[in-house]
Amino acid sequence: MTRPLRSLRNRLTLIFALIVAGAIGIVYSYVTPRLEDELVAQKLVRLQESAARESPRLEDVVGTGTPQRDVERRTTTAAKFSSAEVTVLQVSLGTVNQIYPVADSSPGGAALAEINEVAERAALGGEPVTDTVQTGVGRQALAAVPLIRNDKVRGVAVFADSLSDVQANVELIRQRILVAGAIALVLAALAGYVVARALTGRIKRLERAARKVAAGDFSNAIRADSDDELGQLAATFDDMQRQLAQLDTARKQFIASASHELRTPIFSLGGFLELLEDEELDEETRAQFLTQLRGQVARLRKLATELLDLSRLESGALELRPETTDVGQLAREIAGEFTPAASAHGAELQVRAAIDPIEIECDPERVAQVMRILLDNALVHTPAGTRIVVSAARENGHVTLQVADSGLGIRDQTMPHIFEPFFTSADGARGAGLGLAIARELAERMHGELTVRSTPGRTAFKLTLPA
Repeated sequence: MTRPLRSLRNRLTLIFALIVAGAIGIVYSYVTPRLEDELVAQKLVRLQESAARESPRLEDVVGTGTPQRDVERRTTTAAKFSSAEVTVLQVSLGTVNQIYPVADSSPGGAALAEINEVAERAALGGEPVTDTVQTGVGRQALAAVPLIRNDKVRGVAVFADSLSDVQANVELIRQRILVAGAIALVLAALAGYVVARALTGRIKRLERAARKVAAGDFSNAIRADSDDELGQLAATFDDMQRQLAQLDTARKQFIASASHELRTPIFSLGGFLELLEDEELDEETRAQFLTQLRGQVARLRKLATELLDLSRLESGALELRPETTDVGQLAREIAGEFTPAASAHGAELQVRAAIDPIEIECDPERVAQVMRILLDNALVHTPAGTRIVVSAARENGHVTLQVADSGLGIRDQTMPHIFEPFFTSADGARGAGLGLAIARELAERMHGELTVRSTPGRTAFKLTLPA
């Protein structure tokens, strides 16, 4: 069964709707009650001001024997100018407080029992009192003003005004909020759906591209269609796809080159074995074939070792064993190993290193491996009689080991590729083209750097290691 909320589009749409619904709920449940309280408070203030303005005309008609007709006329006038129902009450304060009506501008309005409590508070306190009460004719705003003559409370004038208009306005606002909220909710849901659909469409495009890349198809470029986060993700993904395509091409070339390098000596071995089966071979020829067989086996052994080293380096599986090492002495020892080969090549091999120790923390076996690769490379790619100089020194807080020769130099078109696996120059030199690639990887694993400078008559490979 499909779960609707598993879809990012549906979740984003729901989030948009919930945010708008929450905002509407806050406005409806928090803002409108406060608005109603504010409107009621404003009405009480206006009613109290009207009561304070009209009550003086009523102070001398309570308890003075004024004809009832005049009392009612003044009460009606006060009600007219205050736009409120006015009830005049006479008060007798004592052991038992007595309050009874004298005149009412609108008989049938609020009953005496409903306004009695507010009137009594005003009479006892001698100060105006405002409040709201629920009456038989609806909720009313009340303002009770004591009628004082000769410093004595003679009565109370209660001004009452209906709050139905406030309630009607608040109810209208609530209805408008609900209607506007419902419209906003629908629009938010639609907008959320449209935005979420656009976003998920872009994500789906990346997902389809990722599936193609996972299947080995690197042909479809991913174009960044904007500068936002998804656009940056698309650009990063496209860059990753290009790198994976390059790695895939390199992998295929590596396999093809390795297969070719392995096939050649294996075919040679097969051919020599067939020749050795010939019983009519003389001993001299047989010995010559056996020597060539040993050479091919050595070539296969070296190739297998180099392939294994390169694989370990690229996978990060090669372990380094650093220890305190005198690289000057190491350079002399490695140069000594190549003295016979240099003599056979007619090369002049020199070592330039200070007598004082040049000690650093490094893996001596791996440093020696790099030096052997560089020396072997110098002997293979230079003509007979070339001078080769091995040097070790401290430079600017680093230790450098350098192998320089006075050969013909490296061609400009060859220079960018010399550290690539299986790359060999066109001079017919032996080797699988893995040595310099391994040397560069070893240098980087030791947090160092292997660089080359070449001009006609001088080529120098320099290994720089942190001191």
